[in-house]
Amino acid sequence: MALPSADLGDGTYRNPVLDADWSDPDLLCVGDDFYLTASSFGRVPGLPLLHSRDLVNWTLVGHALQLLEPAGHFRKPRHDCGVWAPSLRYHDDRFWIFWGDPDHGIFQVNAPEIRGPWTRPHLVEEGKGLIDACPLWDEETGEAYLVHAWAKSRAGVKNRLTGHRMRPDGTGLLDEGKVIIDADRIPGWFTLEGPKAYRHDGWFWIFAPAGGVETGWQGAFRSRGFFGPYEERVVLEQGDTEVNGPHQGGWVRTKAGEDWFAHFQQRGPYGRVVHLQPMRWGDDSWPVLGDKGVPVAVHRKPRLPPQPPSAPATDDDFPGGRFGRQWQWTANRQDGWATQHSADGLRLSCVRTVDAHDLRRLPNVLTQRLPGTPATVEVELRLDSEEPGARAGLAVLGDAFSWIGLQREADGSVRLVHRFAESGAERERDAAHPREAPEGRARLWIESGAGARCRFSYDVGGGRQPSGQVFAATPWRWVGALLGLFALAPVGGGPAGAASFTRFRITSSFR
Repeated sequence: MALPSADLGDGTYRNPVLDADWSDPDLLCVGDDFYLTASSFGRVPGLPLLHSRDLVNWTLVGHALQLLEPAGHFRKPRHDCGVWAPSLRYHDDRFWIFWGDPDHGIFQVNAPEIRGPWTRPHLVEEGKGLIDACPLWDEETGEAYLVHAWAKSRAGVKNRLTGHRMRPDGTGLLDEGKVIIDADRIPGWFTLEGPKAYRHDGWFWIFAPAGGVETGWQGAFRSRGFFGPYEERVVLEQGDTEVNGPHQGGWVRTKAGEDWFAHFQQRGPYGRVVHLQPMRWGDDSWPVLGDKGVPVAVHRKPRLPPQPPSAPATDDDFPGGRFGRQWQWTANRQDGWATQHSADGLRLSCVRTVDAHDLRRLPNVLTQRLPGTPATVEVELRLDSEEPGARAGLAVLGDAFSWIGLQREADGSVRLVHRFAESGAERERDAAHPREAPEGRARLWIESGAGARCRFSYDVGGGRQPSGQVFAATPWRWVGALLGLFALAPVGGGPAGAASFTRFRITSSFR
């Protein structure tokens, strides 16, 4: 671990507790353990699984989704599609995750243990624009329900939640559905989405955000019956804090009876970082989040046994050629992209492609999240390919991208190259003049400062040198900027060789 924990070591924690793009979090308590999942959109493996014993110190323990389906559809990058706003539940001695794919419908996977084995995705309900699905098993009656939101870009409607009766085994819906909350009828409310359904104190509760990811708020709704009518209240909003749009997450109760709420904050190129809010039930039996409805920056930790500081891993030595859980491909993985071997180091094949000029189109980029605080990224690279035009490097990838790395020239030499592409640009351009890399090796750095402004540098044998201008990382529409490793080659016949990456490190500059 190179990035700091949110645990301040004095019985308090600071927000965000997960300072990177763990978008649309939902969490769960089973026994002494807490689990969290998040949107993974078009990256594979998807549905990350995080574990904690105190809601503050988290580790990444795996993924629930090894292949996006339909598999053929996700053979190429679809950065903002795929898994939207999953819901994590525990029922009938199994873990369940439901999500909406805006282009295909509502899916679920389930497993007897958090680490699996997880089932293949099951299509619960086919349809366009069905998003943010959440199941609810009513233990009192044995009934099962599901609530979801709508993506206007696919369905033509939004700002409403639809409820269904569901088969108790979670395999399908039992009716056509009914609009149970229409926020067009609530003055001032818009873009209602992301529902999470619960039973508490004789009420059906739906926690759902509204107002948009950058400027919105968290709402709570309650009704004596699942299908309504519901009354509503705003339970978390920005107030005079710097936490814009605090909303969309999940409620969890500890064994000691404390209530907590995890939600995201949209932070531009850093994506959606995760905050933890204390929660209590007011005298009027409505939930009160944060400090009287506004986010807390620092707060006492949950009353749970002390845990060692931890945060999701970032560093990797790639033992045996294997990469850690923090890495995801930008589309469904194909055989031959990465090779296991006896030594340490990541060996990526130089995949032949017609899209060598645009990293955004490549499925074979291995990515992890850009840290939400200033940090320095470092990796060592050796280009083993003899193929003219073959290249490999370290990238910051979003709607715009920039990368630094090595390229084999037609005369057999290897050059250090640094390239970028602006948002909307069809091809990359040089960000600096190419330089000789006489041994075909380089150490590469990206320093990410305030506002995700990135400075690139390299060492090809003569000491560390800066390269190019400052590059401001950008997100995709819903996904924060990513760090990426890649190897590619122009179209042609036969294998094109490989590139080796060693000693990947992220060092925090946070103070």
